[in-house]
Amino acid sequence: MKSFKELAIQDPDKLRFGLAPNPLTTKHGMVLGGGVVYPELNFTLPTMSIEASTMSEVRGHYRQIIAESTKRAAELEAPGLVVEFETLPPMTEHPEWGIELTRILLDGMAEARDRRGLRSVLRITPNDLRDMERPSRMRSGPHYEAMMVTMEGCAAAGAELLSIESVGGKEVHDEALMVGDIRGVLFGLCVLGVRDMRFLWSEFATVAGRHGARCAGDTACGFGNTAMVLAEQKMIPRVFAAVVRAISAVRTLVCYEAGAVGPGKDCGYENPILKAITGFPMAMEGKVSSCAHQSPLGNITAATCDTWSNESVQNIRLLGGMAPVCSLEQLIYDCRLMNQAIASGPEASLLYRKWMVESDAALDPQAWILRPESVMEIARVIVASDHPYLAGKNAALTAIRILREAHAAGRLKIVPKELPWLDRMQRTLEALPDNESAFIGEMMGFLDRSKFIPGEYGL
Repeated sequence: MKSFKELAIQDPDKLRFGLAPNPLTTKHGMVLGGGVVYPELNFTLPTMSIEASTMSEVRGHYRQIIAESTKRAAELEAPGLVVEFETLPPMTEHPEWGIELTRILLDGMAEARDRRGLRSVLRITPNDLRDMERPSRMRSGPHYEAMMVTMEGCAAAGAELLSIESVGGKEVHDEALMVGDIRGVLFGLCVLGVRDMRFLWSEFATVAGRHGARCAGDTACGFGNTAMVLAEQKMIPRVFAAVVRAISAVRTLVCYEAGAVGPGKDCGYENPILKAITGFPMAMEGKVSSCAHQSPLGNITAATCDTWSNESVQNIRLLGGMAPVCSLEQLIYDCRLMNQAIASGPEASLLYRKWMVESDAALDPQAWILRPESVMEIARVIVASDHPYLAGKNAALTAIRILREAHAAGRLKIVPKELPWLDRMQRTLEALPDNESAFIGEMMGFLDRSKFIPGEYGL
């Protein structure tokens, strides 16, 4: 496992869109993080059953999506296109379905490359089925095996970028979110989640090596984004969700320690922190992802992106055409503006980044955490920490301090009823031991052991 002990980006002004210290060149010459922001299209089916009897219709949807999307991308002279295929559960439960749809997408991309000169690359993201049973079996069993067969088969078919929204630690983290338990969050992300990531991404690295693919990146979507959505629904405090986001970077960092090289997965809003640490390119999503979920992070997420994504949109007809095509058009125009700012020089690029950051940052603590200056502070304490548990604890305390100072200075809006949560979280975190073994011992005596299987995490 690789270890990141210093930041790849030391200056907040160097943390910007379209530029990464360690860019990734795809097989067809797209340089991700090399001075161009590329659109990344994510899509899904309309509401329908996915079973053997409907697979002909499913195939038709994916053929239509890739044909019409690549046609529009070429018409708008996009410099290239990242296509993400997130399998739906039945497509992973039946790996042959996911693999067949991967081939359909790759064939459509190859045709667009030959006929229209459109460069593209496919990211495959198998659905992590392991969460479909509780307590989850993380390292064996039919759900794990189907997921691995899908990843292997899609990589063998030619998918170049391998990603996943892994779920290790959710058994504990979900309940911790609902009751505002920062200790449970820390245990789910930085003890269980980290151990699962080490196991899973070591396996993916072997798959990638066999097929000439690249491990791209994971996401704490099921953790940080769940917190964000719950906060948006006023079910948990926004300050709590902001601290969860900071901690989540520790968990996602593990995939890069295991060999992933980016671009990080789009729904990983922790990706700016990871870009500062690793220097690898990162996908991000924001305002164009409102087709999938609401968030207070519409513009600020683009400030550090290398690919710009829509999250996921159903293949339904809108007035302007099919929704994936309409969504792609929005992405392409956003990317044009970012790329024009890059082409106009560093001052123009920084000014545009400043506008994107300041348009969101003061209105929500979750946005304030993603300011380049906040990102750098959190990233520094993570790499300076001796192990992931301590890194998570330090990241949380740093996030709390950042939020408290910004509010006291009148720069950040925090509703009065949430302010006591900063004190509550800080007291809890400061009372925790610095020794991971001691923390695990405390938590194992506190948690409901019927909710997770310690042996599945190597405990």
